[in-house]
Amino acid sequence: MKSRYVVVSAALVALLSACGVIRGDDEGSKGAQAAGVTSEPCPAAVDKNKGCIYLGTVSDLTAGPFAALAVPITDAQKAFWARVNKAGGIGGTYEVDVTKFVRDNKYNPEVHRQVYNEMKDQVLGLAQTLGSPTTAAILGDLKANSVVAAPASWTSAWEFEDVILETGANYCVEAMNSVDYAMETYKPKSVMAVHLAGDYGADAAAGAKIAAERNGLTFTSVETPSGATEQGRAITEITKNKPDLVILTTGPADAATIVGQAAAAGFKGRFIGTGPTWNPALLKSPAAPALKALYEQSAPGKPWDSDTPGHQAMREALPGVTPNDGYTSGWAWAYPMKAALEKMVASGDVSRKGLLAAVKSLRTVDYEGMLPPEAGNFAGDPNAATFRQTLVNKLDDKAPTGVTTVKDFFVGPTAQGHTFDGPCYAKL
Repeated sequence: MKSRYVVVSAALVALLSACGVIRGDDEGSKGAQAAGVTSEPCPAAVDKNKGCIYLGTVSDLTAGPFAALAVPITDAQKAFWARVNKAGGIGGTYEVDVTKFVRDNKYNPEVHRQVYNEMKDQVLGLAQTLGSPTTAAILGDLKANSVVAAPASWTSAWEFEDVILETGANYCVEAMNSVDYAMETYKPKSVMAVHLAGDYGADAAAGAKIAAERNGLTFTSVETPSGATEQGRAITEITKNKPDLVILTTGPADAATIVGQAAAAGFKGRFIGTGPTWNPALLKSPAAPALKALYEQSAPGKPWDSDTPGHQAMREALPGVTPNDGYTSGWAWAYPMKAALEKMVASGDVSRKGLLAAVKSLRTVDYEGMLPPEAGNFAGDPNAATFRQTLVNKLDDKAPTGVTTVKDFFVGPTAQGHTFDGPCYAKL
């Protein structure tokens, strides 16, 4: 959004890995309590006879570009785990606390690492780590200490990291499917990827490039900085080159500026924006007419008002909130962690290594219909396990989050035939 504006170099990741080692292996259930696990009840326990598993959250809660999504993501996860605890917790033995260790990363990798370091000895894993470059800043430490983390992002890099418990198709797949969808629907001859730097924007741009080449389309790539007032060059490139299709991978305010001003300059091509480009508030912005005319949203999951048991449970757990698909994503992202915690407790090894072993044994996850079960395959090799289904939404004033689905879960021929042997953005 889950979101990734900074390129984190391999050298930086290696430095963090070398410098970020925390205390040694936790001893799990065979000795002292594991990090983030207590025999004492959680602070807001439903059943005070159960122990507590603490999970941390590091998100963009105030000043960053994704706060409008991150706050609902975080609130939905609090509601998700409250529901789990009311239903008996994990294995009838533990409840889960995701409220004590919640920190703001301001969408800054250094801040993310700082606040993670402050909590890391007190949590078993991370219920949420928002952003790709921010999560990359702690990845070395997560791996060195077997700390499982659920990301609020969809970069293809996560397919190759055992400690990362991702949900839904990655940006590369999403862009591949968007180009293939456009081929069926609009018959474009040229594609332009307009994207932020880093493995959010570059991952989607790489997917668009792969799909364009497969379909024999002309492809160009335009990197743009974040900020609604910084989109002049992107708009110029669009209006000058007049691509038939623009794959847009930015924040919502950036997207509104680009679509609105390109349309005002006479551009008549199509835009398909990755999931985080959309915010329902854009329907009330000056760009709304242009967005309705030219823009669709690709997405890794179904929107707020979808008819699945998971969506219904989410809506019931969040009464009175203004609908936002940040809630939807946050709720869906919690299912794999729940499944892994249940397997960990059942195994008898309640520890970080026990949790990681449980993750690596998961082949399906029950998302209560929000995603197909095979989206929760963490046991196969990356190419076999990569989930390749996405959706396309159109804008709808009457829909709670401003979008309705025009193409349900599908896999285009590009994603179906692509071999994932490394992160897509490395090949852009």
